[in-house]
Amino acid sequence: MEPASLPAEPSRLARLLRQLGATAFSLCITFIGLLAVTFVISRVVPIDPVTSILGNRASQAQIDDAREALGLNEPMWKQFGIYLGDTLRGDLGTSIRTREPVLQEVGQRFPATLELATLATLLGVLIGLPAGVIAATRPGSPYDQAVRLIGLMGYSMPVFWLGLIGLLLFYGTLGWVGGPGRLDAVYQMSYDFEVTQYTGMIMLDTALNGRWDMFANAFSHIILPAGILAYISMAYISRMTRSFMMNELGQEYITTARVKGMPERRVVWVHALKNVMVPLITVIALSYAYLLEGAVLTETIFAWPGLGSYITDALQVADMPAVLGGTVVVGVAYIGLNMLSDLLYRLVDPRART
Repeated sequence: MEPASLPAEPSRLARLLRQLGATAFSLCITFIGLLAVTFVISRVVPIDPVTSILGNRASQAQIDDAREALGLNEPMWKQFGIYLGDTLRGDLGTSIRTREPVLQEVGQRFPATLELATLATLLGVLIGLPAGVIAATRPGSPYDQAVRLIGLMGYSMPVFWLGLIGLLLFYGTLGWVGGPGRLDAVYQMSYDFEVTQYTGMIMLDTALNGRWDMFANAFSHIILPAGILAYISMAYISRMTRSFMMNELGQEYITTARVKGMPERRVVWVHALKNVMVPLITVIALSYAYLLEGAVLTETIFAWPGLGSYITDALQVADMPAVLGGTVVVGVAYIGLNMLSDLLYRLVDPRART
């Protein structure tokens, strides 16, 4: 009698398709949840969108016509369906202040925030990660105490205070950096009319155009706000790196590698660091996402025309379509970064591929 054949193992393609399907489903649910939260916020805030559009002197007939045109007389479930459909088509509404499409305005502002947050995150990782690793290899040493103290100061100091002190010292007193804004006035006019704008990120666009004088001016303006945000990011990344590495350096395989005579540098920077990269990817992604949406005070202090200042200005005049549109874009950035970190897990850790 022949033994019963075992069920065939699912193919690699089938597993990949299941994983992609599960990821896509999770992203869809998350996105719908984000839109549901923003929709509820738009309905519970004590601001009448019709009054914001027409003003306080509008007649009752005008108000009724506007509510009918905006679909505000429909049931809530139907209003949410309209809002969901408009958002999926890329329609985030029209700004009450400027009468311009919100998506267009957000698209003009987002590159400035992206440029600032990206540079700050790169600086935070380049400084914070090695600082945390070295501190973990020397627990209790003066270096370790210094890293922990600098990190604690980064958590404790208000960002607006750091921004004001930085402007006063490095711009007002020493003149080492450029002032508020992304460029000097003369260079800003040249950028608007003479430079081909590929990305909206001034440093990248000026480099692609070969305008190195303008690149240097843009760098002098961005380095201070990016440095302040990088300090906050570095404090978080160095602290988490130190914690992860100290836990990893106490594992048995690390002791075995040291007993076998493996060089300490290889033990720390190859084996231990490789195993903590998965949680570190999450830390870095969350830090980057925080800078994309949490740089409101920094952008306000440095007159940085980014997404944070756009949402702040909209809040001050109760421009709810602009506020909610900016919030949706920030939420999409969070979702995208989570998806990117999930893909990086699979590249860094082979166990995640199975």
